[in-house]
Amino acid sequence: MAAHRKPRPSSLGRPAVRTAATLALASAAGATLFEGSGHADPAAPGRTPAQVRTEVDRLYQEAEAATERYNGAKEQADTARASFDRLRDEAARRTERLNTARRGLGAVAAAQYRSGGLDPAVQLALTSNPDEYLERAALAEKAGDRQATAVTAVRRELAGLAQLRAESAGRLTALRGHEAELRRQKATVLGKLAAARALLARLTAEERARYEAAVAARTAPTPGTTARTGADAASATATGGTTARADRSSGDRAPVAAPAGRASAAISFARAQLGKPYVWGATGPSGYDCSGLTQAAWRAAGVSLPRTTYTQINAGRRVSRSELAPGDLVFFYSGISHVGLYIGGGQMIHAPRPGAPVRIAPIDEMPFAGAARVA
Repeated sequence: MAAHRKPRPSSLGRPAVRTAATLALASAAGATLFEGSGHADPAAPGRTPAQVRTEVDRLYQEAEAATERYNGAKEQADTARASFDRLRDEAARRTERLNTARRGLGAVAAAQYRSGGLDPAVQLALTSNPDEYLERAALAEKAGDRQATAVTAVRRELAGLAQLRAESAGRLTALRGHEAELRRQKATVLGKLAAARALLARLTAEERARYEAAVAARTAPTPGTTARTGADAASATATGGTTARADRSSGDRAPVAAPAGRASAAISFARAQLGKPYVWGATGPSGYDCSGLTQAAWRAAGVSLPRTTYTQINAGRRVSRSELAPGDLVFFYSGISHVGLYIGGGQMIHAPRPGAPVRIAPIDEMPFAGAARVA
């Protein structure tokens, strides 16, 4: 049996224990304070507008990435739904053909039943008019051929209908999967946007003013290019002329041609949308997200683009930043989660984020990821 020892009393008295615990907690708090001083919680009181802007930008970028995933899931769900509807309609048509074949087969069977189903030799022996019987027998043989054809048609429709139903079940499963992904991405987008709004709502009026000023300064057009990308660029678009405008933001001095043809039409459409709100998942006409705007602009020019940023970048020929020309699609962030329509002079038209309407902005305001020329 194990011995039961009485616990040894601590060499420290209760006051000493309390003092040691207090010192330990104070030491831990001090360590946390110093270790975390360089990583202040943006949501904590006393945060700076710069910290808020960084956190809100992160939330908006994550929301936009989720929006593009939502757009992709919606496109897949719409495709799956259309395919499922086509299969369902075809199944209905085949069911009607099957019912028609069955009714024909039933009519033949009923006629045979009414004739008594006697053996042909017996019917010939009993008939008073053999010539008439033989004539009827020939018709019966033809009816038998029709019956065999009807049976074959029924079997064919049954097999086709079974295949359609199996395929429809598979498409329905895929559709439900896409719809579940759609709901998940929608919840992600709404959660990120709600977090950004909550963070901004904690700012004082003065902090909010500084934040808005910082955002406005960051998204302002590059000095010296505003006029060229405004009235002059619109004039060049209308006339189809050229201008020796250089993209100073990229350090290149090569002349940039003014938009012409389809690019001109796309840019004209995008300019007409300036000031309209950013609405996630929207493709117009009252609001747009980033890829919805570029898709709508090029659709107005007669070019069909896919729905998402990560598919639009593969819709045309890739071009380098030094090769940019008006009408090119410009993409941002490593995940290709944002797109704008380049208009020359280092500027683009894009739908930035919630609360920021469709606007002209420098392409330097976000990390450049690539460009594509679609026409």
